[in-house]
Amino acid sequence: MSMMEMQKANVFPDIQPTLARTIVLSGLAADITWEIWARIITPLWVGGPLEPAALVQSVFGFNNLLLAELIHAVVGIILYPIGYLFIARPLQRLIFPRLPVLLTGIGFGTGLWVFALYVMAHLFAGLPAFLGFITLTWASLIGHMLFGTVVASVVRLTER
Repeated sequence: MSMMEMQKANVFPDIQPTLARTIVLSGLAADITWEIWARIITPLWVGGPLEPAALVQSVFGFNNLLLAELIHAVVGIILYPIGYLFIARPLQRLIFPRLPVLLTGIGFGTGLWVFALYVMAHLFAGLPAFLGFITLTWASLIGHMLFGTVVASVVRLTER
């Protein structure tokens, strides 16, 4: 096996049945953390909750709140952990191989925040970039960093 093949083997997760468990466990733990932050702690700070389902409704242009909540849950529980495992962590392993899991998770969460509040909210939904950097913007950043940190930590724990 060449050096490049050995590096590639260490960068991406093995595709095996336990990978699905890792994805779902990390997504559930991170989504529960997000929900506690968004719906319980954030209102104490800014006077109201973070409402990602409202953003989903703005992006896709529909009024069905239940469908928007479901879309956000699927993204958080399945798609974002897949993004961590196959995009964020491989990039970290290639560029900063000694970076601690905590910093990788914070970076991943920050990337999710940029995606949510710039790409989705601004470019797709037409809202001000980063919602104009109001207090809710910073609550969202912390929530996304918590989400990313939990995904990274649970992935690390389940792979041991």
